[in-house]
Parts: sequence; structure tokens; C-alpha cells
Amino acid sequence: MIAPLFFYIFASLCIASAFMVIASKNAVHSVLFLILAFVNASGLFVLLGAEFVAMILVVVYVGAVAVLFLFVVMMLDVDFTELREGFLQYLPIGAVVGCILLAELLLVVGAWTIAPTMPQSITTPIPTDVSNTMALGLVLYTKYVYYFQLAGLVLLVAMIGAIVLTLQHRQSAKRQIASVQNARNKATAIEIKQVPSGQGIKEDIEEKVS
Repeated sequence: MIAPLFFYIFASLCIASAFMVIASKNAVHSVLFLILAFVNASGLFVLLGAEFVAMILVVVYVGAVAVLFLFVVMMLDVDFTELREGFLQYLPIGAVVGCILLAELLLVVGAWTIAPTMPQSITTPIPTDVSNTMALGLVLYTKYVYYFQLAGLVLLVAMIGAIVLTLQHRQSAKRQIASVQNARNKATAIEIKQVPSGQGIKEDIEEKVS
């Protein structure tokens, strides 16, 4: 009785938070609702017995992606009013993508309703003598280790590409040269000026500038 109660609580909060992500006018509030939706989704995964997926959802998405997006929104002060001006231009493409996703969801739900035993027939048996996290690790690092390494390589290339695309070298920025800094000594770093009493060094500076 307790598990169905928590399921309805987590599911209702997740749906409400997901709706508020797109309905909220403030971008910061949208990110906070997105974090709440992730937390409730992780609660649903815990009820399903997939504690590893729930942990990854909280650590990766809530702890990294959502918080990073929140900091970006707060620091960059993005003008979302200007971004919404081209909404109608991308509406047909968004409608096509939405229809494809809806068709996929209907196929999944339809297959589950027509043949409930189909998912069990195409999956490998789950070992009962180990935990869910250990079973996932045994499969991931043995049978699918090359795919796992390939996925890590793809993420590494994407990270390097994002850094290269956003990195901008400013010509006006002052940069230090380590070899020059290490080669400094007393003779090159200190300049002693003998200034007569009552006379400043303004004239000497003007001569160097000219």
C-alpha cells in the first residue's frame, strides 16, 4: 500500500514540475522546477529497484547539468524575450519532432498493453544473488566494455569541441611567459631612480612615452 502511494506522489509532482518548466516565465524558476522534476524521477527509479539509475540522475543531472545551467542563466543574463521572437519560425520542425516522439510513446504503450510479456522475452535474466548496481557493472565492464569506452570517447570529443568553439583569444589581453618570468633577476626587475629633492619623475616618464 505504501509503494503505490509514493508512486502517485512522485509521479504527480514530476508531471507538475515538468509542466512548470515550460510554463514559468522566469528562466531561473524553470531551472528550479527542472531540478525538482529530476529528483521526483529519481524517486520513481528507486521504487522500480533501479537505485543506480536514480543515483546517476541526481548526481549527473541535478548536481551538474541543471546547476550549471542555472549558473549560466544567472551570470549571462540572457534576454529570453529576444529568443522567443523566432518561435514561429521553428514551430513546424518542433511539431514534427513532437509527433515522432508521440508515435514512439504510443508504440511502446501499445506493445506493453497488447503483449505484456514481450519485454521479458527479449531481455536477459537479472541475477538475484547480486545487487542492481553490481549486476549493471558486471555487464557494462565485460560484455559492453568497448561500447562504454566509445561513449566516453564521444563525450570527450564533444567536450573538446565545445571548448574550442567557445575559446576566444583576445589580442588586448596580457599574458605571461613562464621562461621570461623565471629568468628575472635583481638587475632586470628593479630600477633605482635618483630623484632630486623637490622634483618628481614625471618628466622622465614623459620622455619614455614620447
